[in-house]
Amino acid sequence: MSTANKPYRFIISGGGTGGHIFPALAIADQIKAEAPDAEILFVGAEGKMEMQKVPEAGYKILGLPIAGIQRSLTLKNLAFPFKLLNSLKQAKTIVRNFKPDAVIGVGGYASGPTLRAASNAGIPCFLQEQNSYAGLTNKWLKNKVQRICVAYEGMDKYFPAEKLQLTGNPVRKGLMNLPATEKALQYYGLTSEKPVILVLGGSLGARVINESIVKQLALLEKADVQVLWQTGKLYHKEMLVRAAKADTSKIKVLEFIKEMETAYAAADIIISRAGALSVSELAIIGKPVIFVPSSGVAEDHQTKNANSLVQKDAAILITDHQAVDELIPRALELLKDDELQKELAENIKKLAKPNATEDIVKIIFSMIK
Repeated sequence: MSTANKPYRFIISGGGTGGHIFPALAIADQIKAEAPDAEILFVGAEGKMEMQKVPEAGYKILGLPIAGIQRSLTLKNLAFPFKLLNSLKQAKTIVRNFKPDAVIGVGGYASGPTLRAASNAGIPCFLQEQNSYAGLTNKWLKNKVQRICVAYEGMDKYFPAEKLQLTGNPVRKGLMNLPATEKALQYYGLTSEKPVILVLGGSLGARVINESIVKQLALLEKADVQVLWQTGKLYHKEMLVRAAKADTSKIKVLEFIKEMETAYAAADIIISRAGALSVSELAIIGKPVIFVPSSGVAEDHQTKNANSLVQKDAAILITDHQAVDELIPRALELLKDDELQKELAENIKKLAKPNATEDIVKIIFSMIK
């Protein structure tokens, strides 16, 4: 696909967290699948995760000096206006030099200056909002864009209704075809005779979830279950020390799970934070989930994400405050309740949007034709 024999050119901007970066990469991969000659440039924030993850995925990225406003009074905030002005200037130069057919914003600091520069230059702009609560940058850009793809109903309280399209969140292709359970269990050295709890706290980890596991190790061992426990980078060494006496044939303490599809395939039930991307992936996986939303995120959006499933009997929610005492007992209870497992799995599967990435890219192409 190309315009008048010239390959399409796209800028994709945003990042800061995996929740913004992985959807951005999924969109880029789908554009390349449909238009192999398309040229894609990413624009991120200097020093943020995207500056590493995007080149690893094979795409070029340029960084802006933009940073967010700190919520507390700090000297860093004095630099904000200068960084913003500098970023707006650099974004204008990037847009002018690259000449994109469209610019795609996925949330995160960098997308603000980039989409503003593109919109002012008359270039079609598009937003993808992952959460049930709209991010600050996306709200700031709502009048500058033509279309906004969302993953939750009721987003017209943040965005103009006529621009909205409910598509779901872009997720990795591999989730559609999980490996065989037996193969996944073998990969982790687990047996098919005992149930498996998969525990996910995000790439950096979740202190509350880790504390909930470590405090209830005796209960888990007594229950004779197996645990794939992703501690996250920040807590891995500490949790290894604190779980040193645990039976390593049953409880696997992992810093990071790269082969997510294999871990999902091995699990009977899953404990997870409720970031937008996790929620979208877990709906496609269609297994029983207990969400422990992070209470330390903007506008408590993870609780809103999780509640949208709980209201449809598609997941269980345990708060940060309850987790240390209640999370593991509740998980063990769920493992004994086949009926509830079946109900949760069926209901969460109904909410899955497996074609989100394709639908989003169709909308992007329709904008520039």
